[in-house]
Amino acid sequence: MTAIITQKFRQHNAEQFYESFSEAAKSTYYMLIGKATPFTAGTSGGTDSAPPTPVDDVSSEFYVWDQTIAGKNISSTDVQYVIPRRDWANATTYDMYDDTVSASNTSTSGATNLYDSTFFFRTSDNRVYMVLDNNAGTAYSGTEPTSEANTPFASGGYILKYMYTISASDQVKFLTTDFMPVRTDSTVSSAATDGKIESLVVTGGSGYTQGTYYAAVYGDGSNQGTASGAIVKIIVDSDGVLNAFGLTDGTDTTVYAGGSGYTYGTVNLASGYTFSDAALTSASAIGGSGGSIRVVISPKGGHGSNAVDQLGGHYVMLNTLFIGAERDDLLTGNDFRNIAIVVDPTTYGTSTVATDATIRQTSALKLTGVSGTFAADEKITQTSTGAVGKVVEWDSDLSILYYQQERYGDYGTNSTTGSFVAFSGANAVTGADSSASGTPDADADSAVTLSGGNTITFTNGYANPELQPDSGDIIYNENRSPISRATDQTEDIKIIVEF
Repeated sequence: MTAIITQKFRQHNAEQFYESFSEAAKSTYYMLIGKATPFTAGTSGGTDSAPPTPVDDVSSEFYVWDQTIAGKNISSTDVQYVIPRRDWANATTYDMYDDTVSASNTSTSGATNLYDSTFFFRTSDNRVYMVLDNNAGTAYSGTEPTSEANTPFASGGYILKYMYTISASDQVKFLTTDFMPVRTDSTVSSAATDGKIESLVVTGGSGYTQGTYYAAVYGDGSNQGTASGAIVKIIVDSDGVLNAFGLTDGTDTTVYAGGSGYTYGTVNLASGYTFSDAALTSASAIGGSGGSIRVVISPKGGHGSNAVDQLGGHYVMLNTLFIGAERDDLLTGNDFRNIAIVVDPTTYGTSTVATDATIRQTSALKLTGVSGTFAADEKITQTSTGAVGKVVEWDSDLSILYYQQERYGDYGTNSTTGSFVAFSGANAVTGADSSASGTPDADADSAVTLSGGNTITFTNGYANPELQPDSGDIIYNENRSPISRATDQTEDIKIIVEF
């Protein structure tokens, strides 16, 4: 038994993911940044210059939570279908849309499926065109197209179909060196005709009688075989060959009328099936042999009715901006090496799915009796409890120490026993490198207003992360070389998911 997973299955999965950001019972996604500690062979593996490849196992998902510093809710406006970016260039040979591209019928470029072929391109003014006819696999020769006509048009020796224009906002958010956004243009879509024949594949043959002929497209289209169905116009010159579109002598074989409703079609060149006029009222013998005309079947809905499906939009891009210390949650006093996506995490200590636009995922201490200045990345200890951790950021103005405890290395588990111990009580906390120290403020049982206006509520000097660790599902995990943050800096993170 043989089977395949079809392109439609990939497209379906992409659509389900895309729609999950905006549907009535939508999922909630957060992009997380974390891992302020370096990659080392003895802990996480790899190095900062050569980060380790993430492992898809249960333990690694827990570790993502240990190292997360902050996160941002991914809104529906941060998500878009994208397709591989293919820029127009003159003298380039593009593939054409063909409903039969496969391993046994490869495209001009050798692609074995339509969506790996180069049958569309983007121009310098961000118009996107599909190639309906590539002049038997020859190079585009002419100026850059600019037409936004709803009907196919000739340009550079090709027949093109205008699909849509990438908006300025989509260019900023979703256009990269490798991918470009894809949307369906409502004007183009409304002009599309389901099952209309708009292109042909012609084999020349020989010995055909010079003249102009018409042939009905037989199949399952509306009014097939009649003058109101699809009709092919054939012009044969003195060479006796069925010429394809675009030849220099101006003789060609073209779609005279596209009809509608075709899922298959046949052009019969035998005696009695070619006619002297488009009304198909009188037969005309075309003669010859070895030639054929294959109609190319358009996708459901017709060309342009759904650009996402037709151009192979089984990629979804997520674009999130981490802007300075946004809402005081996106700490700027350290770097990060890990990017992750979690779906449906809950707020700390509850079973309620989080909804905040941004979240701080470090623990925090409101200290009193502080001496010295804690340094980012240094180890902190609480001798009386045996707790150890790592400084993520120190706010000297408000005496707030943001910290993490990781399972690996020397920043979470006791080096002697290997046990994990949480910081607790009014017990002094000391920095290993700076020798700075302070005591959790047992009287700090209220909200502290931060410099940016946000607040943190402390209980006996302690504040928890905003998301419940290990809640939801980590669906994406990526390690990178360290990226330093700053209050005047924005990280523009784009992630492309292929289905």
